[in-house]
Amino acid sequence: MRIVFFGTGEFAVPALKAVAKDVVLVVSQPDRPCGRGMRVQCSPVRQAAGELGLPTQCPEKCRVADFVECIKDLSADMLLVASYGQILSQALLDSARLGGINLHGSILPKYRGAAPIQRCILDGRTKTGVTVMHMDKGMDTGDMIAVEELEIGPDETYGELQQRLAELGAKMANEWLPRILAGEAPRQTQDHEKATLAPKISKEEARLSFSRCAEDEYNRFRAFTPSPGVFFALESGVIKVSNARLCGKSGQPGEVIASTPNLTIAFESGAIELIEIQPEGKKRMTGRDYANGARLKPGVMLKEL
Repeated sequence: MRIVFFGTGEFAVPALKAVAKDVVLVVSQPDRPCGRGMRVQCSPVRQAAGELGLPTQCPEKCRVADFVECIKDLSADMLLVASYGQILSQALLDSARLGGINLHGSILPKYRGAAPIQRCILDGRTKTGVTVMHMDKGMDTGDMIAVEELEIGPDETYGELQQRLAELGAKMANEWLPRILAGEAPRQTQDHEKATLAPKISKEEARLSFSRCAEDEYNRFRAFTPSPGVFFALESGVIKVSNARLCGKSGQPGEVIASTPNLTIAFESGAIELIEIQPEGKKRMTGRDYANGARLKPGVMLKEL
């Protein structure tokens, strides 16, 4: 089997490792500035490819004719795509004998798009999965080959769920690629009327607000942890939240309910315990330490900007 692997994010790494012996080229997004220092870093997939000794290419645009010709010259059986980040043109899909096969982190046709795992958690879903599918010119609209489901834990974050789905995707790749190669895999057309979209996450979506339901905001925390991370914008400055738990207590939105054992803040309905936070310009600390330093006692009202 000859595979050209297209991937960028952490979700794709286990799948790359699972099929590495058949990969003739790894294609990933170009290196980007990242982190507080904006240092240029290679993608998780490119880093894994280097460790596996696989050749890589990182085109700014994979649709350009010269790159498509390069892929054609490899005479690949298929393109395997997982968390790549660019739309593949029909010409590129046609460059491999069997076209493109995608590992998608949702139960299609639900959550088509760039952020299926995060959007699923944000919506409070309790179940998701991985779909193996044939690719066409649409966004996650191709025929499905196989679907496997996973239950989502009530406190499970995006990072934790992504790792479990990535491992499931790797297992499914091992199971289904030989059957696709042999022409033994089924094809099921998606019910397009039931489709939902999962667009990229904007920075503003990561803002927590006391005026919204605590359960919804806890889902927001889970969906955006560890990336891009959630935050409050308060009069005292921006506070990032790295660890939290839903709490059954209640109070006025923005009211400090408790400062120990964890800083607990009331929302429109319910409350959230802030276990670990990072105030603007400071290192991470426990919510309790922050409450002690800022003299946040029960009854204090926090104001949002």
